Amino acid sequence: MPMHRRPMRGLALLATAAVLAVLTAPASANTLRIGLQEDPDILDPHEARTFVGRIVFNALCDKLVDSSPTLEIVPRLATSWSFSEDGKTLTMKLRTGVKFHDGTAFDAAAAKANIDRARTAPTSRRKSELASVAAVEAPDATTLVLRLKQPDAPLLAQLSDRAGMMLSPASFDKPVGQRPICSGPFKFVERVQNDRIVLERFADYWDKDKYHFDRIVFRMIPDTTVRLANLRSGQLDMLERLAPNDVKQAKSDASLKVASAVGLGYQAVTINLNNGERSKNPLGQDRRVREAVSLALDREAISQVVFEGLYPPGAQPFPPASPYYDKAFGVPKRDVAKARALLKEAGLSKFSFEMQVANNPVQLQLAQVMQAMLAEANIDLRIKATEYATLLKEQTAGNYTASQAAWSGRVDPDGNIHQFVTTGGGINDSKFSNPVVDRELNAARAVYDTAARKKHYDAAMAVLRAELPLIYLYYQQWIWAMNSKLDGFVPNPDGMIRLSGMRMK
Repeated sequence: MPMHRRPMRGLALLATAAVLAVLTAPASANTLRIGLQEDPDILDPHEARTFVGRIVFNALCDKLVDSSPTLEIVPRLATSWSFSEDGKTLTMKLRTGVKFHDGTAFDAAAAKANIDRARTAPTSRRKSELASVAAVEAPDATTLVLRLKQPDAPLLAQLSDRAGMMLSPASFDKPVGQRPICSGPFKFVERVQNDRIVLERFADYWDKDKYHFDRIVFRMIPDTTVRLANLRSGQLDMLERLAPNDVKQAKSDASLKVASAVGLGYQAVTINLNNGERSKNPLGQDRRVREAVSLALDREAISQVVFEGLYPPGAQPFPPASPYYDKAFGVPKRDVAKARALLKEAGLSKFSFEMQVANNPVQLQLAQVMQAMLAEANIDLRIKATEYATLLKEQTAGNYTASQAAWSGRVDPDGNIHQFVTTGGGINDSKFSNPVVDRELNAARAVYDTAARKKHYDAAMAVLRAELPLIYLYYQQWIWAMNSKLDGFVPNPDGMIRLSGMRMK
């Protein structure tokens, strides 16, 4: 298949008018309208897994701590913290005068209830992130104590994300995701699936003077061309993930401005190794077939063709700026001859498999470029375009052979690897299991020294490079576009939109 630079562009442009027609009229200056690339999954931080869901949660749910643009852990609902000398007790002092959106008070008992729910609820995806926590105590209203089974270097970073987000415990007896009650600067108003999520200012927020909008409207517009058209027409004030091949156009528009930050995460193909019947095929059962797929891909060409060279090619879960990046293992060079030889060794003259991909033009173009490359190695890639939240549900359920999805990245390296490849990991959708990987990644959690931790990650990666439960493709750069009159946005490597200090001139 030819490597078109903008597949489906004509269809996308035809769709623009239809989408503009159904969008609401321009809102007042006190409403900020943000275009999201996908529809979030469940609005329960303990169960959610989508990137765009985290953007919504940053407006809706306050956290114990946060990460700064320089990746330092900074206070939020916890004002200070300390580890015991043996590293097995974390004590946090909590902010006073904080209320949840239902008017109930935030205190240590509420924080304990949240951490206990996140680490023990049957449907929680935070369990592996909090696996080191043996017990949670609230000795008084402003003191939270986490007793750990062993030292846990990534713990503070986990608490700077969904594991540390606070919900009203009074809401735990109802389905939280239908109407989340948090303690953030904005409270939930409504959700229309695949269309919009509406939040409004919380008058009793403890830091309310830093928030200048009365209402936040998140619009779900998967098509990057349509999303930019809505920004240019004034139907949106900001969008996340501007497509790389739209950057020049956006920068040339005087009514817009562009911001960017190098991300912490990666794009990869997850392979179903042992997650139900869909794993019972050569791709899932033979590592040589997976290696053939990896070697048939030219990651540098993918970056140039699909992303204007803005996204660095990659083959590991840690970005090049990370101290845990393995410089000895670079991006593998494309080797079609070896890919064919590996297939032959596995008893296959050719091979066909299905890969699900998010239904937006950029990811579809990526899949089509991969399809053309794999065809040269006698590998037939069948593309299944899927709404992103549905794609993730299918991964969890094992209803897939291969799935091309992004991980937005975490401040601590543990967040980019442990939950994906350890036995029973919260997002281990391939159901990969290896005792060496489990041992090394669990050991890395208990070590605070960077050099010592890296040895454990290197040992785990040696196994993962051979087994390939995930085939890494590239590292993402976060690119935002916004109305030129929107001030105060600070780019962060985690890709989040923090509304503090943002206002219209």
